[in-house]
Amino acid sequence: MSLSMYQASVPVFVRALGNLRHVLQKGEAHARAKGVADAVLLQTRLVPDMLPLVKQVQIACDMACRGAARLAGEEPKGFEDNEATMAEVYDRIDRAIAYAQSFKAEQIDGSEARAIHLKMRSGELALDGQTYLLQFILPNLYFHCTTAYNLFRGMGVEIGKTDFVGAL
Repeated sequence: MSLSMYQASVPVFVRALGNLRHVLQKGEAHARAKGVADAVLLQTRLVPDMLPLVKQVQIACDMACRGAARLAGEEPKGFEDNEATMAEVYDRIDRAIAYAQSFKAEQIDGSEARAIHLKMRSGELALDGQTYLLQFILPNLYFHCTTAYNLFRGMGVEIGKTDFVGAL
């Protein structure tokens, strides 16, 4: 039996975002114990020229939502980037998971050759669905989830690989 585009996308997106939520909850608990306000926590970064924690979460959510929509041949739903509290960040993750789960297997399966066009800062990028999923969406999703994880590890939050990967 072969792996379908749906199986390689939506369940993977949902798991990554669910695990991101778990990591954020542990990080938030650590920050609260240290008296760190949401506004400070959400702007945390490893170095000055990188995007802050809140942007890492927003991009991870966008990757899942836009990935599912484009693979289904639909225009992606947009979310405003206006989260200012951890509660709002969790809400965004929950909305992103629900949106990704709203796509059914029959909408995404068979999208390996679907033409995907992205407007990038460097110009337009044209990919087929399989390349889009495997070489654009999944690496970007995991990059931003990993970056959020690393921000918390750098703060001393007691999290490990199982928190990031989740239980099987």
